[in-house]
Formats: sequence, structure tokens, C-alpha cells
Amino acid sequence: MSGTKNAKISIVVPCYNEEESIPLFLSRITTVAADMPSVDLELIFVDDGSTDRSLEVMRSLAKDNPQVRYISFSRNFGKEAALLAGLEASTGDFVAVMDADLQHPPELLPQMYMGIVDEGFDCVATRRVNRKGEPPIRSFFSKRFYRLTNRISQTEIVDGATDYRLMTRQMVDAILSLKEYNRFSKGLFSWVGFSTKWIEFQNAPRIAGSTKWNFWQLFLYSLDGIVAFSVRPLAISSFFGMLFCLIAILGAVFIVVRWLVLGDPVQGWASTVCIILFVGGIQLFCAGILGQYVAKSYLEAKGRPVYIVKEKSAEDSQNA
Repeated sequence: MSGTKNAKISIVVPCYNEEESIPLFLSRITTVAADMPSVDLELIFVDDGSTDRSLEVMRSLAKDNPQVRYISFSRNFGKEAALLAGLEASTGDFVAVMDADLQHPPELLPQMYMGIVDEGFDCVATRRVNRKGEPPIRSFFSKRFYRLTNRISQTEIVDGATDYRLMTRQMVDAILSLKEYNRFSKGLFSWVGFSTKWIEFQNAPRIAGSTKWNFWQLFLYSLDGIVAFSVRPLAISSFFGMLFCLIAILGAVFIVVRWLVLGDPVQGWASTVCIILFVGGIQLFCAGILGQYVAKSYLEAKGRPVYIVKEKSAEDSQNA
């Protein structure tokens, strides 16, 4: 209908050293936007302290394209901080989160939009149906992470879920109302609820550059997810403590009875040392679990900002 205001979609794109990918991403998303004439797009690139020319590329694109905005951090704060900054800066009726490396196919966006507008979902999210191109050990531990998390947490995280999703403004506002410092977005997206439709897609290679995630970083990120959405590891450590107390008591009773009945002092220093080392390892493991929760509480108590902005696009600077 003539005069009807178009819906607006904000697309949040976290970037870290993506100077080669950003122009290619803009080209692909512009082509997709041409097939969505009833929608206005807003692109928000978030520079997470890149050390290449990513910020310069963003400046150039924002200067030539009014749909493009950017935010640049004072240093690298991590992808979670970049996601939060983009969501807070978004102004659209709907908000999408995508990666600049085009491993999240922009061509799915019209289907995702129809899932909300025509089918009534609050969110349309995507999950990978395979992990083609990933090292086998990374795929193995990734699957174990999803299985473990869903066993010990009441917040379900779908196996293969990606950050690529389109959400209503209501859902985004609900996510932004969560002010925690230690953020694990996959869990937050699920925790706030709202009806979600899942779309499957084939894993695609990066269009340019190389991945910024190594195995150790992913391992630490998975620990953040477990600690953020479950306290069951604390119960597990308590169980280990009670179990080994019981074993120690039974062992002491066995030794006393054997000495009284058989007169055997139960020699064997080697087995004793092994038991001490094993129990000591369990104690350190449990202390480590407790330490993770204490550390997260410590960071929350500091009240530091999740990110610090060094530079914004001209439009954002004028509105600030």
C-alpha cells in the first residue's frame, strides 16, 4: 500500500580483523536486500579492536552508504561485547546477528523474516547440520559440550546453534535487560524464552581471512557457558567430597579390622602414594570448579563496563 512505512531490520556484524570480508559481506547483503523491497536495512559493524584496516574500511563504507553505521572499541573486548554493543545501538523493528565472514548465508534472511512476519515467531535462528571443514577434534568436543550443557542446565542450547538469527524488538529488549558482565549469548537467547523457529544450513567456508578462534579459546568459552547457566558442577564437586569421605572411612575400618583379626599392618607405600595423588587431584578439580564461580562473581561485583567505545560513525556521534 502506498505510504506504508517499511519495516526496518538492523543487522549487527561483529568484526575482528575482517578488512577483506567486510566489502564482500556488504555486496552480498545488498543483493539480498534488493529482494526485500518492503524492508529497510541498517548495517551496524562493530570493530572489536581490530589490528588490520577493518576500521578504515568501515569508515569508508559509512561515508558512502547511509545504511552503514559502525562502532569501534578502544581494544579487543571479545565477540560477546561486540554483540551487546550492536544490539544496544540497533534501532530496527527486527534485529539480526551475522558474521562478516559469510559463513552465515545472507540469502536466508528473507526466509527468516517471513518466519516472524507470516508465521508469528519471535525469533528465527539457524543451526549447522554439519561441521565440514572443521578439525575433527574440534567437532568432537563441540558435540560433547552441547550434550553436557543440556544435561546439567535447564536452559536448552540446540546442538549446532549459531549466533545467526533474526529477532523481534521485544526479544532484543528482553536480552538487553540482562545486565550481567559475563555473557554467553547462545544461552541468553534461549533463557529469555520467546517462540523460536530453527532453520538448518550447510556449513560454508570463510569467504576471506582465517578463523580467530583456536581450540583453547573455544574451551574457555565453553566453560563460560557452563558456569553461566548451571550450578550443578558445584553439586558434583560436593558429591565427590562426600564419596571420598565415605571411602576413607570404609578404608580405615577395613585396616583396623584386618589388623585386629589377622595382625597384618597392611604395608604398601606405593598404593598409599597413588591414593593420595588421586584424592589430591579430585580436591584440586573441585577447588577449580568453585574458583570458576568465585571468579565470575568477582568480575560481576567490579561493575566494569562490558566494552569501551573509542569511535562511532558520524550519525551515532551526533546523536550521542
